[in-house]
Amino acid sequence: VQLQASGGGLVQAGGSLRLSCAASGIIFNNYDMGWYRQGPGKQRELVARTTYDGSSNYADSVKGRFTISRDNLKNTVYLQMNSLKPEDTGVYFCNADYSSWNQNYWGQGTQVTVSS
Repeated sequence: VQLQASGGGLVQAGGSLRLSCAASGIIFNNYDMGWYRQGPGKQRELVARTTYDGSSNYADSVKGRFTISRDNLKNTVYLQMNSLKPEDTGVYFCNADYSSWNQNYWGQGTQVTVSS
């Protein structure tokens, strides 16, 4: 199983980035897909999650600014991040979860740095 995250980088406050996570080795349509982040000195936290049937939820801190989406044909989940703030800085991780089979996988993370 591989979750390859990409799209991170350095951006000024107010800017945008789009993260991508390409999955292989899983039946993508069965999995809930999520983006998590870990800021400096902080615990990993959920940013956004989309279920296998297309519903989604967001951390309060990113509602209205971030949008999660998935392309089941490309086995890819995206995170569009707008109006970025310095507090959005961290390593962003992709997660695939199939709770019915107790299967949970993590990608390697991509760094997002927002300068003020």
